[in-house]
Amino acid sequence: MSIRALVIDQFERVAQEHNKMLAPLSDELDLQGTGLDSLCLAIVVVRLEEAVGADPFDGVEVAKLPVTVGDFIKFYENAAR
Repeated sequence: MSIRALVIDQFERVAQEHNKMLAPLSDELDLQGTGLDSLCLAIVVVRLEEAVGADPFDGVEVAKLPVTVGDFIKFYENAAR
């Protein structure tokens, strides 16, 4: 499974598990507009860290944190390399 598919899958699973209405995901969609709250996003991050075997947020400056779904996917694609 590609990193993109893995990220999308986790967004969908967590939204379903927490009864959240997930917005249609696109690379341009702001993370705050996904329909997931901060707890849900934290769960996604933990699960992806386990699946990818890397924490892309380790040591990242606040100014460089992902803002959109596309940024978030790229974060994990780069960490998986």
